[in-house]
Amino acid sequence: MPDSLETTLRNATIAVLVENEAGILARVVGLFSGRGYNIESLTVAPVDADRRLSRITIVTSGTDMVIEQIKAQLDRLVPVHKVSDLTLEGPHIARELALIKVVGKGEARMEALRLADAFRARVVDATIESFVFEMTGAGEKLDAFIALMRPIGLAEVSRTGVVAIARGPGGFEA
Repeated sequence: MPDSLETTLRNATIAVLVENEAGILARVVGLFSGRGYNIESLTVAPVDADRRLSRITIVTSGTDMVIEQIKAQLDRLVPVHKVSDLTLEGPHIARELALIKVVGKGEARMEALRLADAFRARVVDATIESFVFEMTGAGEKLDAFIALMRPIGLAEVSRTGVVAIARGPGGFEA
């Protein structure tokens, strides 16, 4: 009978410090797709111009064994400097940015503004018939706001994906 740890799925937020070079993102994504692992969120950006380093944040899910395999395989890629599973290594902060377009007139506009205020979403564009809200926070918060905008007149959503950082004095890029 399989051990429950071997079959229990969990989400993992994995930070990967890589050399900022052509093709590295394709290699990381290829590692996931070649083995049938799903990427739920992916962000990448330069973090140290002097050392030519970029940080990739990947949200994925799997058993503990699968997550360990993913981390080991990422660590073996040549331009990878460091791999960290933020979900296991202590407290961390994860946030996402979304732009949410809502179309409506009259009472629908007022309701959209009221909800945006309650969720601390910022109006970044407004026309007579639409708003674009900017919102940052945990994915669940964004999901809740988007769900409330659907019946009001949700027209479009664009999301960045998760960015995450460990809490406390230690640094990942050090």
